[in-house]
Amino acid sequence: MKEIQELHLPEELKYTQDHEWVRGTETVRIGITDFAQDQLGDIVFVELPEVGTQFEAGDVFSTVESVKAVSEVYTPVSGEVVAVNEPLEENPELVNQDPYGQGWIMDIKTSDSSELEGLMDRSAYMEMLKGEE
Repeated sequence: MKEIQELHLPEELKYTQDHEWVRGTETVRIGITDFAQDQLGDIVFVELPEVGTQFEAGDVFSTVESVKAVSEVYTPVSGEVVAVNEPLEENPELVNQDPYGQGWIMDIKTSDSSELEGLMDRSAYMEMLKGEE
């Protein structure tokens, strides 16, 4: 397992207490953080939501299964799923290899972009992680 200072946490992203990351404003891309994938270990399955599905902030939109555990993934914003990362069906390990790039899970068109204001920036997320040590 990585030490907190070894984690890759891009500055431009927003983060949640449940270890999801968000990129964008109107249509946002969502995945799980480097911390989350590191804690889970080798990911063997990612359940993808269906395009067109509506979610409210806080809803479970995916499950990620590793050799150690199954973890629910929550949407940080309300809206409609406009894309999913289909390559994860055949290659779930992309979440481990590149959580912020090829390992993204879904794109959602936000119905209330003000929900993004409640998310953490990189420094707030780091502080939260340090509190969990």
